[in-house]
Amino acid sequence: MKNNVIAGALIALGILFGGFYIYLGINKFANKDRAVSVKGLSTREVEADYAVWPLSYAWSGNDLPALYAQLETVTERVKKHLLSLGFEESDIRQGSVSVSNNWDGYYGARPEYKYTLSTSLIVSTDKVQLVVASQGKESSLLKEGIIVTTEKWNLDYQFNGLPELKPAMIEEATQNARAVAQKFADDAHCSLGSIRRANQGQFSIESDQYQPWVKRVRVVTTVDYFLD
Repeated sequence: MKNNVIAGALIALGILFGGFYIYLGINKFANKDRAVSVKGLSTREVEADYAVWPLSYAWSGNDLPALYAQLETVTERVKKHLLSLGFEESDIRQGSVSVSNNWDGYYGARPEYKYTLSTSLIVSTDKVQLVVASQGKESSLLKEGIIVTTEKWNLDYQFNGLPELKPAMIEEATQNARAVAQKFADDAHCSLGSIRRANQGQFSIESDQYQPWVKRVRVVTTVDYFLD
């Protein structure tokens, strides 16, 4: 009789605990989709740390060998101008030389000069502020009849320090996302649970419209949190 009572009690306890765990499982299943998806933003304003500045120029004439010699003289003069601004020889390299025959396709009056040679000197440097300060200082060259042009879209200010910024920005964006999720949970009168899913997002670097050497770095993270 006593054994039967004990056995019955054990069975009852087994049913009780079994029912409790079944309840937990059902409750977990029922609440598995109770989640909130939020976004966290982190931004930084930085200055470019490298610049590529091409200066293009051309010279025209009728005698090709003599024209090439003249272009070399012009190149040396443009280089001297850049050195006087504070750049170093190692910052400057010459681009390729292209030749145009201005008489091709003409059957009537031809242009005065048959050939035009075009080339460029390219400044590649980490002296970004020197590049900024040097814009528009070609007056000494103009006085010698040397026209140097820089297309706006060819002047490239670069920022290469993103790897150093990433960890802190991701942390900040994640913290911002959690703060938004916590506010949502408080308003919904529930508890904020663990992370269900997270997406770091893509980093973007945009240039200021009026100061292209100023860069805005931005990342948006998306984080899903469980709500308990």
